Amino acid sequence: MELTRLPFYQLHKLIIKKEISISELVGAVIKKVEEIDDTVNGYSFFYPEEALEQAGQLEKNVDDKIPPLFGIPIAIKDNIAIEGKPLTCGSRILKNFISPYSATVINRLKEQGAIILGKTNLDEFAMGSSSETSIFGPVRNPFNEKLVAGGSSGGSAAVVAYGGACASLGSDTGGSIRLPASFCGIVGLKPTYGLVSRYGLAAYASSLDTIGPLTRNTIDAGIMLQAIAGFDPNDSTSLTAHPKTILKSIKDCRIGIPEEYFPDDLNPEITDAINNVIEIFKPEIKELKKISLPGTGYALAGYYLIAPAEASSNLARYDGVRYGLRIADNNTYVKTRDEGFGTEVKRRIILGTFVLSRGYYEQYYNVAQQVRNVVGDEFKKAFNCVDVILTPVAPVKPFPIGTLVKDPLMMYHCDSFTVPASLAGLPALALPVKDGIGFQLIGPWFQEELLLSLGRFYEKSIGRI
Repeated sequence: MELTRLPFYQLHKLIIKKEISISELVGAVIKKVEEIDDTVNGYSFFYPEEALEQAGQLEKNVDDKIPPLFGIPIAIKDNIAIEGKPLTCGSRILKNFISPYSATVINRLKEQGAIILGKTNLDEFAMGSSSETSIFGPVRNPFNEKLVAGGSSGGSAAVVAYGGACASLGSDTGGSIRLPASFCGIVGLKPTYGLVSRYGLAAYASSLDTIGPLTRNTIDAGIMLQAIAGFDPNDSTSLTAHPKTILKSIKDCRIGIPEEYFPDDLNPEITDAINNVIEIFKPEIKELKKISLPGTGYALAGYYLIAPAEASSNLARYDGVRYGLRIADNNTYVKTRDEGFGTEVKRRIILGTFVLSRGYYEQYYNVAQQVRNVVGDEFKKAFNCVDVILTPVAPVKPFPIGTLVKDPLMMYHCDSFTVPASLAGLPALALPVKDGIGFQLIGPWFQEELLLSLGRFYEKSIGRI
C-alpha cells in the first residue's frame, strides 16, 4: 500500500483505525518530495521538520471523532499568506517578504488539524498559464519533465499528482486551478466567487480571484471545500449566506454541450476524449442538449482587459517603500519595480494602466465590463434549460517548456475555455480524462455539490473511486 497515492479520505480512515500513524504518512510524503521535487520544482519552500513535529503532537489526540483533515499533509500556493512564512508570489519584488498573518483559509485548515507541508511554486503573481515565470524556475509536469504543468497553480497541482502532498490549495483567476489540474491529471475545483474568503490571498484581479482545492478525487475536493468555505468579515466580497443546494440524482440531470467550446480547429484528440466522457454520461442522465454561448468568443478579450486593469491597481502597492524589495536610487520607485517585476507582470501592468487611462477607459475597460455582463447573462439563460455545462478544460494539451512563454497571445489562448466561468463567478470542476486532457463541469452559483456528484459518478464509472 503506497500511502502517497491514496486519497486522503481513505487515509483518514486508516489513521482512525490506527492502521497507519500520522508520522508514518507525513514521513512517506516527505520521502516522495525528496525523491522527485528536485526535478518537478513544485515546492518553493518545504518544511519537513515542522511537519514531522506537528505529526507527533497530533498523534496523541487521534480518536474516531477527529476531523477529516486531521494530520493530512497539505501544500499551499505561494500567494496565500501563512504567518511567519515567506509570501513571494514567485516574484523578486517579494523574495524576502515574510507574512505577518495567515489567510482565513489557512486558519480554517489548521482548525481541522491539517499539516502545512510547504509553499508551492507558481507563475509570478499568478499571471500565466504554464508556471514558467517564477523566480524559482518553471514547474515541470510530473509525468513528463519536458512539458509544462499548467498555471498558474502548477506547483500545487504537480505536488499532489506525484504524491508530494495529499491535497493543495491554489487560486483561480481565469483558470489557474483547472488548467494545471487537467495537465497534471488530478481534480481541481474553482468555487463560486465569494464562497471562499480571499483574505490573505495576494491580489491579482480582485473581482475574479478565487481560492480552491486541488485533490486526487472529487470526494477529497468536497471535504476541502467544506473546510475552507464560509463567510469571513475580513473579506468584503465574502458571501453572508447562499442557497441550500437541492441535489438531483444523475438521472434527473440535464447536461448542456456548448458548440463554441468545440471549434473546427480543436485538437482531434481532445474532441475524442471529451466525446468519450459525454458517452459515459449519456445513458445515465435525463437529457444531453446542444446549446450556444456566443459570448464565449469575446470572453477571452474581455478578461485580458479586466484582469490587467485590476492588476495594475493591485500591484501599485509594491513601490519600494512599504514592504518587499527596495532598490536605493535617485528614482527608487521606478528602479524597484523595473528590477522586481518580471516581463509578463510588467506587460499586464502596462496593459491595465493603458485601458484605465483617460480617453481609453470608455473605449476598452467599459466595453470589457459589458462583455462580462453578456457572458453572465448567457450562462443564466443556459441554466434555464440545462443544469450543468460540460466542456473541455483547455484547447491544448501540455506543451513543451519554453515554447509559449515568449508568445503571450498563444499563452493567453490556453485560457479560452476556463475564462468564461470566471467572468460570471460560476463554480467549475476540472476532472482528468487522459494524457493531460481534462473536462470541465460548469454549474450555476452555489451548485458545487451537484458538480461534485456528477464528478463522483464519472470517477466510479471509470473505476477511479
